Amino acid sequence: MSNPNDHIGSPKLELSPSPADVENPMAAEGSVGVTGVLRRWKREDLLRRGSLALRGMAFLFSVLSFIIMATNNHGDWKNFDRYEEYRYLLAISILSSLYTGAQALIKVRELSTGKFLFKQSSSLLFDFCGDQIDAYLLLSAASSAVPLTNRMRESQDNIFTDTSASSISMAFLAFFTLALSALLSGFKLSNQSYI
Repeated sequence: MSNPNDHIGSPKLELSPSPADVENPMAAEGSVGVTGVLRRWKREDLLRRGSLALRGMAFLFSVLSFIIMATNNHGDWKNFDRYEEYRYLLAISILSSLYTGAQALIKVRELSTGKFLFKQSSSLLFDFCGDQIDAYLLLSAASSAVPLTNRMRESQDNIFTDTSASSISMAFLAFFTLALSALLSGFKLSNQSYI
């Protein structure tokens, strides 16, 4: 059976695109350009807010790691300061808390005033490098403390080893949030305009 709409010998009609506005050629393109700019502004705003949220979470996890390890004193061999790995984790947690806290305050100021504290290109480079360095220091400190805690847990599982493990896990969480923040910083750095 044939389709009733198909007629043998009837000419096929080709629809040409609608004629362009000759008097105002930018009218059709202008609406696309405006929406493109608005979309870019929304994306940049989302990146700024996401960066602030990640830095805030990294600050929270770093401070928790610092506080938990600093209070891990239970007498005799159960004091964190007797172990080099735990002192290293404490020092890096303090450093990370200072860095992420300062960065979060800078981002809050930028979002509230709309002005950058430093030149934008140098600020993006500092954000990217700082996030990378801080994230790898956190990973290094947490990784160095894990074997010591595991060895201690094999012989005796107590509040000291549990507290050490929770401090280490907070450091790992701070690392993961800073690693994501570094990805965002790298994306913003690679998409900046050099003009």
